[in-house]
This record gives sequence, C-alpha cells and structure tokens, in this order.
Amino acid sequence: MSMAGDQDDDVEAVLDAIVVTSFKSSDNQGRRQLNISAASTAAVAVVFLLLAMFVGESIVKQTIEEEFGGDWWDTPLQLRHSMDLPMDTLRAKLPDEGDYEALPYTEHFIEVELPASEQDAGFPGPALMHIALWLPNVPEGVKIPVIMTIHPYYDFGGEGLPGIGDDSSPNTIPDGGVGKWVYDTFLPHGYALAQASTFGTGQSTHCQDVKGLGEQTGIQAATDWLGQQNWSNGNVGLMGKSYAGTTNWEAAQNPSEHLKTIVPISGSIGVQEMFYRNGSSEARAMGYDAAYQAATTDLTTDDMRVCSDDLVGPLNPWSTWGWAEFGGAEWSDYWDERRHLPDVLANYQGSVYIVWGLQDWNVDPYHAFPTYQLLRDAGINARAIAGQWAHNYPDQPDRHNELSSGYGKEAYPNMSRMDWAVELFGWFNYYLKDIGEEPEPMVQIQTNDGRWHVEETWPPEDASTLLQDLESDWSGASGTVNGFGSSVTMTSPVFVNETHISGLPTLHLDVSTQVCNGGQIFATLYDDDANLRLGHATMDIRYRDGGYDAKPTAPASSYTMLMEFNPLDVILPAGHALRIELTESGEDYLPGPCASNPAGGLSINGGTVGLPIIDRPVSDERWFLAPAWWDQQPIPS
Repeated sequence: MSMAGDQDDDVEAVLDAIVVTSFKSSDNQGRRQLNISAASTAAVAVVFLLLAMFVGESIVKQTIEEEFGGDWWDTPLQLRHSMDLPMDTLRAKLPDEGDYEALPYTEHFIEVELPASEQDAGFPGPALMHIALWLPNVPEGVKIPVIMTIHPYYDFGGEGLPGIGDDSSPNTIPDGGVGKWVYDTFLPHGYALAQASTFGTGQSTHCQDVKGLGEQTGIQAATDWLGQQNWSNGNVGLMGKSYAGTTNWEAAQNPSEHLKTIVPISGSIGVQEMFYRNGSSEARAMGYDAAYQAATTDLTTDDMRVCSDDLVGPLNPWSTWGWAEFGGAEWSDYWDERRHLPDVLANYQGSVYIVWGLQDWNVDPYHAFPTYQLLRDAGINARAIAGQWAHNYPDQPDRHNELSSGYGKEAYPNMSRMDWAVELFGWFNYYLKDIGEEPEPMVQIQTNDGRWHVEETWPPEDASTLLQDLESDWSGASGTVNGFGSSVTMTSPVFVNETHISGLPTLHLDVSTQVCNGGQIFATLYDDDANLRLGHATMDIRYRDGGYDAKPTAPASSYTMLMEFNPLDVILPAGHALRIELTESGEDYLPGPCASNPAGGLSINGGTVGLPIIDRPVSDERWFLAPAWWDQQPIPS
C-alpha cells in the first residue's frame, strides 16, 4: 500500500482495498459492532479501479461523492482521503466555511457555591469563575450550543516575578490551541465559543486547587451556567489539550445536565496517574503543584492569597516517592480527590471523543487505553483517534515534523489528519445540535510506519497473544540492574514474517532484591536489526502488581514484576528481532529510592514477554488512508 507517494498511486492502492462500512447494533449485548460488507467492497472497488484507469483521479473523487451521497460530514472514514478538503493551512479546515460572523465578546463572572471543605481557612477571596464568550450572529430566536475550553494558562506567567517576563494572553483573546480553531472553524456554523479560567488563575478568584475538588466544582458550575442562558439550546461541549483536556474529565465527574460531550486531547485521567507509572515517578512530579502556584500567582496586591492547598499539594509527591510502602501515598486524600476517571464512569451520561499521541511523553497514552474500553463498558459512547504524534493535535504537520526517529518520525507525513475537523463536525452536530444519527464507536489508530486502521475495540478483538519465555526463547535474560550503570539486554528470536504488534505488550520479570530492599526497572523495546525504539515500560518493585497500591519489599527476596508497555501499534519487518534493554531509570523518570545505595539493585531471573499480535494483509478492509495534505502545501522542513 502506498502511503506517501504520488496521489495516483494512493488512489490505485486504496481501490484495491476500498471498503463500504456499515454499523449495526448487537441485540444480545447492546453494543455496536463494526461490520464490513465484503461483497459491496469488491463491486465498488472494481468500478472505481476502472474509473481510475480510464478517466483519472478527479472523476474518481466526484464519483465517490455521488455514489455515497449524503452530507459531507457523513463521508465514511475510508473515503475521506478522496474529499475535496482545503489543506493549505497547518490546522484542519471544513469544506464549508459557514454563514455566521462572530459578535464582539462579552465577559461574565459566575458566582460558585463551594462545598464546605473547599471554603478554605485562608484568605482566597470570593469564588468567581471568569468566562469570555463569543456568540455567532444568528437570526433572532435561534438557540445555539457552546464549545468551551477551560484551563489555568490565561494570564499565565507570574507578573512581577524577576526574569519571568509578561503574562500570556487573557481569555478574552481566542487562544492558539482550541479557542482560535473553534472560533474560525465552528463558530461560523452556529456554535458559541467560551473560554474560562480555572479558580485562582486569570480573572477567576478563590484558591487555585490544582485539579482538586474546588477546581472541579468551578468547572461544573461554569458548564451549568452556559447551558442555562436564554440564547443557549442547553447543550455544552468541552474541548482542550493537556491541562485543558484534564478539565474535560473534571467537568464529567459530577456533571451538569447540560454537558453532552467532551473532547479531551492528551488530558490526564488523574494526577497520580499522570506522574506515576507503576510507582515509577517522573521528575516533574516533585515540583508540579508548586510550579503552577508560582506561575499563576502574580506578585501584585490583587492576586495575593493564602490557601491550604498551597501547602498540602507540594508535599504529596515526595511522600509517595519515598515512603510508598509505609502508606506515603495515603497520608492524605490528595490523590483520591484528583482521580477523575472513576467518577466519570459512575456519573457521566454524555459522550467522549479521546485524542492522543502514541508518542506523547507529557501525558502518556496509557491514559487513553484502556480508558476507551472502560467508557464503552460503562455504557458511554466513545471514539478515539491515536496517531504517532507527541503532545500535539492531530492536524499539526509543522509540529509532527519535529519528531525524532523512534519517537514518531517514521509515520510522518501520514500522521497529520486534515480530515479531523470533518470528523468533529459530525460529532458536534449530533451531540450539541441533535442533527443526524448517533456516531458509532471506533478507534482510529496508526502504526509506527504510518499506516492507519480502524477498530471497534483497541486492542483489537482479534488480537492473539504470543507468549515467549525469557530464559528459553530470548537470550541475555539475566544479570543485575542498578543505579550505578548495571543493565541487562535481552534479545528475541528472529521473526520470520512481518509482525504487527497492536496493544499493550507485557513484560513479567522474575527478580530478586539485594541488601537494599527496593529497585526499579525501566524497559525500552527496540527493533534490534534497525536499532529503532518501539516503546517503553517502567515499574518500581514496590508496585510490582501494577497500579497505585504499594507493597512492602524485603531484602534478598524474590518477586514477579507484572510490567506492561505503553500502548504500541508497531510493525516488525520480516527477518528482524526484538531487543529489550533494562535500566534502573530512563527518559524523564526519577531513579528509585535505592538507586544511590551500592547494595541496591535487582537481579533478573527470567520471566515472560507477551505480544498482542494481529494479522492484517494489505487488502484488509480496516486499513484506510489519511488525506494527502502534502499535495496542497509543502512538507515543513
């Protein structure tokens, strides 16, 4: 399959495997199933192939549009590459620019009733949420929905602090991420844009309770207010990236009845979940809360406050890292209060569209998977799109171009999805305007070499597990890993055929502690023959069963560490082998507490590797092409 060559080659390739996709409900489970009509596929492929041969690509595109008809936003995923989309900018655009101009913005301060626990004993000032609002100039009497983005980064920077410089723009200016894009793309189609600052940031008052109950309450109140206005149709959607994606999950914990959909883009499902992977701590965890307080509290009289969270927040990462086996993570309810996903699964009745980069090191993709499946199991309609980009949007080819080899570069330029605005337009139409049929759940995911495929579940339902023994099947699976440079390198047997690993590979290591009773493993997976990084896993032995509950560990004792790699969708070429390098720490993770002790470390005594494998020939109906944006603009250098 040609993925990045001439468009004619792309058309010919896709015609060999073009698909008609239909969806139907399963009577016995009440779940939607992705179904492929093979007979229709073959017939349509023959017709389009003949057209391509005799009349050319432009006629093929026209014929596809006529054959499938319907509104442009309902164009099937497998045919979007053929749409006549404007792709001459660095963000996705719609084929229809819309009819409405934006009215001048208005500002609003929403008084929030906080629970008693969040009144705070300090001097935070009143609890007011500040919202900037842009409405489209629709005819009188037309009710409109709202798309809101909310985060602490308006007026962010720390005015008055030496060397910090000026603050960022206020929320009265559409921000460069979601705000400006929604303003340009969706507002002309009859959507309002709201930009709000979380408590204690921008012009919102009270305590900056970083992702805690106070912040959650303020976000939920702002959502409720937007849905109750006389110009509103009562439907509100939230959208944002990073912290602005986390606020989506916060809104859905105890949601307003007006919250109909959220689009979290690389937004963490919990604060402990963000900084700790099986107990391994990221370095930034130690200063995260304090850094936000410093950057959002200006040295001016109008922004001085004293709040209890300013003291509690910075202490918890240290107690969790150093004294986990003695209950350090449970010394307060700090983490539990900032664990968003369980409340969402229990309380939320809306929909979720998850967006993630499989090479995101800011908020790792394990926040998206298995979250997608958990949402489905809870009866929440969900979609997900996961490409090989980093902490970015799906439609940023200039940012995607900055990736390094082994960290997404091999998937470029096909990772940049200039049809993403079309996808969201249909999503918002249904959930915010009640137009059309309910979108079907699916996961769009990309291999490390750039190929896109669509699945109803991810990992795919038809994945099988290849289980290999480290002692008998792999070589080098013994030695000691410690903080003084000792590492272990293990190599798999050669894979005779091209192998597609799609899911969450497992690494279950049998280890022994030394005199110092702790230890940590950072595992990096490579294509050995290409020396190409594929993914990583990490675990502190105190969290050897996975998750966020630590267990005591004794010196000179044996344990099994149930490690799991971050989500992977990679192709291993035929004749290549895998390699796993085990070190004490890696990338941006801190060393374990025993790392500086010469008597520390972990002895590797074998174990198993589990690889989720799928078999997808080039003609499989689940492959699809991304629109070739590079035909309308040069690939950024």
